[in-house]
Amino acid sequence: MKKILLLLLAISFSFSGCEKDDICDANTLTTPRMVITFYDINNTSVEKNVTNLKIIADGKENGITYSGSDLINGSTVSIPLKTDADEVSFHFILNYGNTNTALVNEDVLTFKYSRENIFVSRACGFKTNFTLDAFIPFVHTDAATPDLKWMQYVAVKKYIIANENETHLEIYF
Repeated sequence: MKKILLLLLAISFSFSGCEKDDICDANTLTTPRMVITFYDINNTSVEKNVTNLKIIADGKENGITYSGSDLINGSTVSIPLKTDADEVSFHFILNYGNTNTALVNEDVLTFKYSRENIFVSRACGFKTNFTLDAFIPFVHTDAATPDLKWMQYVAVKKYIIANENETHLEIYF
């Protein structure tokens, strides 16, 4: 009887140290990026691909990287907002790296927003949702070297950035 009791006691102690794995599931929603879709200014219902677009956050040297490249060729991009500030600026450089410097054009968008930290789980930690400012969601300026802005019209589609399944900002050029 003593042996059975000791065996049961040993088994119960061996399982008492077990706990659920702290692994964040890849499908868990985390801090969303702002989704931007580009459109043709002459036909506003048609998405338009940008060519060799490089997006660099203010104060950074490297651009936002997608699939191993920091050049974007497509009609939709996603950019991360700062989780520790209520404002961030990005330099959108069209035709980056073109040998004809007259074709390279840089515009700056500064986004103003509020943040809400939400606890997801012990494994995933917190995520941050963003709400663009209702009165001044962004400021659109030309680069330090003035030329014509390549972004002709910028429109907020969704003020609340809680997922990456929808377009938040539309840029027409």
